[in-house]
Amino acid sequence: MKDLKYLAALTIPISAFISIYFKGYWSFFTLIYAFGIIPLLELLLPQNMTNYSESELKKKKENPLFDWMLYLNLPIVFCLLVWALIEVTLSSLEIYEIVGLMFSVGIVLGVNGINVGHELGHRHKSSERFFGKLLLLPSLYMHFYIEHNFGHHLNAATKEDPATARYNQSVYSFWVTSVFRQYFNAWKIQNKLLKNNKQGFLSYKNDMLWYAIFQIAYLIVVLLVFGSIGLLFAFGAAIIGFLLLETVNYIEHYGLLRLKTKSGRYERVSEIHSWNSNHVVGRIVLYELTRHSDHHYKSSKKYQLLECYKESPELPFGYPTSMVIAFLPPLWFSIMNKRVPKEMILK
Repeated sequence: MKDLKYLAALTIPISAFISIYFKGYWSFFTLIYAFGIIPLLELLLPQNMTNYSESELKKKKENPLFDWMLYLNLPIVFCLLVWALIEVTLSSLEIYEIVGLMFSVGIVLGVNGINVGHELGHRHKSSERFFGKLLLLPSLYMHFYIEHNFGHHLNAATKEDPATARYNQSVYSFWVTSVFRQYFNAWKIQNKLLKNNKQGFLSYKNDMLWYAIFQIAYLIVVLLVFGSIGLLFAFGAAIIGFLLLETVNYIEHYGLLRLKTKSGRYERVSEIHSWNSNHVVGRIVLYELTRHSDHHYKSSKKYQLLECYKESPELPFGYPTSMVIAFLPPLWFSIMNKRVPKEMILK
């Protein structure tokens, strides 16, 4: 039964279900749940820093239940999105209700869409990677697959990585630099891959071109079926979804930089180059994303197998709580700047 704990990640879409069903001020319930109730639970509940034994890891690795709990997010995300679009376009809603539902659906797109898509995007099976890309679609962030897998995991904790926040950089500044740099960097990676395979821009292997086509087609379908209001709603929810991801990116590597060796190359990514958190609620809701050091050590390692290391820098709070704090830059800097190793702070 303990393995079913990750079903608690579905409390995010359940909260969105409540928002869509009751509407009114309940439209903002997912926002309140994600950034109010969950952070409060993190403060009240203890951390869990224990790792599994070898026999336990083997059982968890072979148990298909953990994969199916991820697959379940695919129909849930798209069903909630379609239902919200129907309500927004067919019901007589106030503007504040539409905004509230936009935040509620956007949070689902970020947590149960992009985050799960990220996990599946690291898998070896092509079917799982396909599911992962589908979950990135409604957030208009399919390029994340390329930049994250072929860019971020190579350049994490360096100035070359768009997804590594600089020391003293606010989350709002990071949103701008990361969003645009990641997109253009994804094109650079794609062009390099095409060149290495002696393929041209119009090649069927140009995934970035396909992503653009699929995302534009998605928006056109939304416009034709749900009208301009539906299009604005889908676009707004997508922005909220990917900004949620970028906020997670912000806290994952804030201020942490790999040093250069005598040869001029960066040292290898290790346990000290990601901020970890062992707060139970955040770990479960985000499918162990908070054990980020182990994820970078071996990106193909499934979420239920991730471990924590004593050497890894620890956030004083869980990821959801840290995100709330990041929205207040002076408070974030006062808490986090003193925790960044001095040798990593570039003069």
